Amino acid sequence: MSMEWPRLLCAERLGSRRPVGAEPQRSPFQRDSDRLIFSSAFRRMQDKTQVFPLADNDYVRTRLTHSLEVASVGRSLGAIVGAAICERGELPEFHGSDFGAIVAAAALAHDLGNPPFGHSGEDAIRVWFEKSVVAHDARTPLRKVEQEDLARFEGNAQGFRVITRLQMPDNPGLRLTNATLGAFAKYPVESLIPNKASIHEGTSTKKFGFFQSEREFFAEVAERCGMIKRTPLHAWWARHPLAFLVEAADDICYRLVDFEDGFRMGFLSYEEVRDSFVRVTGDESLATRAEQMRESKERVEFLRTMAIGTAVQQTAELFLEKESEILHGDFDQPLIDLIPAGPELEAIKRRSVETIYATTRGVEIEAAGFAVLGGLLDDFVAAVSDVARRGKHASPRSRKLLQLVPEQSIGPGREPDPNPYQRLLRMIDFVAGMTDSYAVSLYKKVRGISLPGQ
Repeated sequence: MSMEWPRLLCAERLGSRRPVGAEPQRSPFQRDSDRLIFSSAFRRMQDKTQVFPLADNDYVRTRLTHSLEVASVGRSLGAIVGAAICERGELPEFHGSDFGAIVAAAALAHDLGNPPFGHSGEDAIRVWFEKSVVAHDARTPLRKVEQEDLARFEGNAQGFRVITRLQMPDNPGLRLTNATLGAFAKYPVESLIPNKASIHEGTSTKKFGFFQSEREFFAEVAERCGMIKRTPLHAWWARHPLAFLVEAADDICYRLVDFEDGFRMGFLSYEEVRDSFVRVTGDESLATRAEQMRESKERVEFLRTMAIGTAVQQTAELFLEKESEILHGDFDQPLIDLIPAGPELEAIKRRSVETIYATTRGVEIEAAGFAVLGGLLDDFVAAVSDVARRGKHASPRSRKLLQLVPEQSIGPGREPDPNPYQRLLRMIDFVAGMTDSYAVSLYKKVRGISLPGQ
């Protein structure tokens, strides 16, 4: 069984079987990018952590700038791969740029589900669900698979929920093309599958890609794109091939660009970054060219550009080499692990973990994030549970707290959702959607640490 490019490039939008209306200026996949860029969830990423939480340096990248850079790299990867595939003459209705546009759109969305404080925010929500008395009471009526969704809370699954349901909820969602949604899903599997490792184990199974609330949405995407189902018993598919390119674009950026940020913040020396980037390119002459530039930051920018270009070309070539295995669902590894520059990229990652990902200030703020997110979830989940159980007899504090929550995160008419799983998900939507600064500010206010205007 093999996936086929004409179906994988499905331009129909989620929830519709009608062909997308013709628009000569923009392909359906370019319109996906436009919808994402103008969404409120995308805009909020300007105040969400990439590496340095709540940074006071205006150079440091946020999730927003990171996503734009990943989209740029992804567009290049997709365009190179697409041009080579289209040259075979098997896809007369498509152009190489369509591949690039799909990967770019999926890359723009890849971090939309991340809560405040980066990956430590995901950990904070998981710890809250495991340890909090409030969470224990809220999880009791949930089915096992619903409990697993939240015990293993995953930003990727939250991102799929954001773009298919939460943004423009009356639509519902952004109505992106099935191709873009398929490429978005690095982990096309639900949260709970017994004996998963005995069937298949690879990079696409390390996490999960959608909650039970969006299970049917993803099933529709997979069916329309012709993705290979791993087992008839569960919601689990082989990756959409272009998801490998989205993953690679992210990997390339966070290794090389975060390393550059580490230099700009003073945690890495120019010489170390220079030598690492040159080793990625395999071209020693680039160091000489860089030395002709006056400032070290310009030299690093130049070498980072060259390193990205090398990684992109090598990754595209490897994808084309492995294309048949990918289409058959037999390949399931990160592409950059296998390219010639892979060992040096891995060394850069290890060095980043030792230095820029472990700065004292960053660790202190991320540790505080556990208290902030756990505290907000305790307060607001307790409030909505109280109102759901006791209605008008709920405590005044519970009713006051819910006045701070948008209707979308409570239920129609501001009545708590009667389904306990949906009720809990909605409140997690509220907290996970916050920016870093707003989460800290709201936590201080509801806990009486500070008052509005102070």
